[in-house]
Amino acid sequence: MLNRDIIRKNLENCLTDTSGLGLPGGRTGKVRDTYDLGDRMLLITTDRQSAFDRVLASVPFKGQVLNQVSAFWFDETSDIVPNHVVSVPDPCATLALKCDVYPVEFIVRGYLTGSTSTSAWTLYSEGSRNICGNRLPDGMVKNQKFPSPIITPTTKSDEHDESITPEEIVERGLMTGQEWKQASEVAMRLFQRGVSMAEENGLILVDTKYELGKGPDGGLVLVDEIHTPDSSRYWLAGSYAERLARGLEPENIDKEFLRLWFRDNCDPYVDAELPEAPGDLVVELSSRYIRLYEMITGEDFRPAPGGDPIRRLRDNLEGAGII
Repeated sequence: MLNRDIIRKNLENCLTDTSGLGLPGGRTGKVRDTYDLGDRMLLITTDRQSAFDRVLASVPFKGQVLNQVSAFWFDETSDIVPNHVVSVPDPCATLALKCDVYPVEFIVRGYLTGSTSTSAWTLYSEGSRNICGNRLPDGMVKNQKFPSPIITPTTKSDEHDESITPEEIVERGLMTGQEWKQASEVAMRLFQRGVSMAEENGLILVDTKYELGKGPDGGLVLVDEIHTPDSSRYWLAGSYAERLARGLEPENIDKEFLRLWFRDNCDPYVDAELPEAPGDLVVELSSRYIRLYEMITGEDFRPAPGGDPIRRLRDNLEGAGII
């Protein structure tokens, strides 16, 4: 586990803005910056931490963790479905094929959980037994494992994702019936692989999202990210059964504590300016990302060389002949 003093020394050495690379065709997302290079895409995962549709903080090594966890999982699942990865020229960057991405996110859930107004548990506790076309049995409790994993797809939107059923996906022309069948079967296989490998490392892969599309040859391709701490929920496996029996929330390693700090200290939906996140909280969050990296991959985390991250990124991209 990386020494927290190293994390603290890098609080002012985060990758937050990639415009200094001078690349054309850039699009800034909440966490990733994407550059259109013609037939390929350059995806740069920054250290920005977002919630409430705002950037809350810059977290040392977060971008590296997310990019390298995805690279790990893309490699481990390439026998299930091809992916968009061409190369990983920098710890925070992925060169990818340009794909025609389906306008649907494949949310796969293994457990009845969640706390938002649209979460599976909230809907179930309010009496719903049909969630995105999935019929659920009576008598389940929060955080209980489903008899079998379910897919609760959503439409992709920059503003607000909308839950949708497979029938509605086909009716709206978002995918054909055959495309949905193939993609949903692949999503289930990816999830089962993730569950099995996470269990070997003391984790429960609770739920996750996948994005799929068509590659240059028209075949199905996995894109975006896979099984990262941002796209997935993980619980600690060792204490799950005992805590469920006692009616306690499962142990997790997530970013919820940072969200709660902002809720306690401002109105993140309304205030024009947000307070600066305390350094101790940011160090703790970075440490949690790194711990998850090590548990997910079973490997020690090796931080990228210090110094200006933009300079390092430019040198690596130039060395790979990308810029």
